[in-house]
Amino acid sequence: MRRKITPPLHYRRFHPSLFHRHLGFCNSVFFFFFSRNNLSLHSSKLPRFPRLYQIMAAEVFCQAIGTLQSHSFLNNFNHQQKLQNNIVKFVSSRGSNHSCQRNCSVIRSSASQTSVVDPVLSPSRSNPGETSKKSNEAALILIRHGESLWNEKNLFTGCVDVPLSKRGIDEAIEAGKRISSIPVDVIFTSALIRAQMTAMLAMTQHRRKKVPIVIHNESEQARAWSQVFSEDTKKQSIPVIASWQLNERMYGELQGLNKQETADRYGKEQVHEWRRSYDIPPPNGESLEMCAERAVAYFRDQIEPQLLSGKNVMIAAHGNSLRSIIMYLDKLTSQEVISLELSTGIPMLYIFKEGRFIRRGSPIGPSEAGVYAYTRRLALYREKLDEMFQ
Repeated sequence: MRRKITPPLHYRRFHPSLFHRHLGFCNSVFFFFFSRNNLSLHSSKLPRFPRLYQIMAAEVFCQAIGTLQSHSFLNNFNHQQKLQNNIVKFVSSRGSNHSCQRNCSVIRSSASQTSVVDPVLSPSRSNPGETSKKSNEAALILIRHGESLWNEKNLFTGCVDVPLSKRGIDEAIEAGKRISSIPVDVIFTSALIRAQMTAMLAMTQHRRKKVPIVIHNESEQARAWSQVFSEDTKKQSIPVIASWQLNERMYGELQGLNKQETADRYGKEQVHEWRRSYDIPPPNGESLEMCAERAVAYFRDQIEPQLLSGKNVMIAAHGNSLRSIIMYLDKLTSQEVISLELSTGIPMLYIFKEGRFIRRGSPIGPSEAGVYAYTRRLALYREKLDEMFQ
């Protein structure tokens, strides 16, 4: 006799109609079973049904998971991981359902935050070969924040949270014009306001007019209070994920000091060594090597999986955290990276394809002459935007 088990509160919160809408027609095929520590699927009746019903059940099961995730019912990472494992077991035990397996891999790669992929880029269902080809390419945009108020005063800034200057605001807007025809599905910034301002201002110029929304995962209450309950609004939004790992390198006891006065005090050679060497930190600060350890690790763990799932990513960050990431992308040596200079407010574009990062340079401004080497996919995206907004 099967023991009756009461689901925990966080599984009882959502409305039953959510299940009925997506699972009503397949009640005879499979049913859910809740336990206190896991969400499992018992499918003992399933083998009695034809192969077609098994495929239908697996597909609807994945749709239900996607619905739960989009409604923020699966925000807890541990519950997501357990549920994802059950999906894979269910699919593999019932035969290969490629679409469901693909959906599971995308859920796994973006467990921290999901976003709706731009429908302008959605491939046609009539050509499955083209779908596979397109899903292997994603755009990566890197933008160093615009000039800050302390840049303007020639002060060491580091991890001090200083906003943009008037010139920095103009640079961020100009950067947005340069990337206005390049798809963006998710944005990563540092925890510092100058990088976040740059990302927000840049997106005001994008032709898709999607609204960037900062994701708050710092607590259960923050997640609950910042939920969006309109599917249409979600489709017109871009998640913005802020992380301290993308912060500028910490300049220690140099922060707030005037750069020229510091050079006069310690000598130009010493200050140049602090600023441009790879492994020598300023007093009580970080070296570029130390900054690279956290920035590159975050890129590998959090950003690269988004690109692998086909999402187009923008990173708005800082000179040293971006130099660290570019060192990883371009496979630069420690000697090559110290001579790398990044201008404020000038976006750089990479294409992630077949596991490789290909640098495409900086997109030209809307009024500039010259040829910019778009990929075929980006060219088609721009053509569709032209058709939509002509």
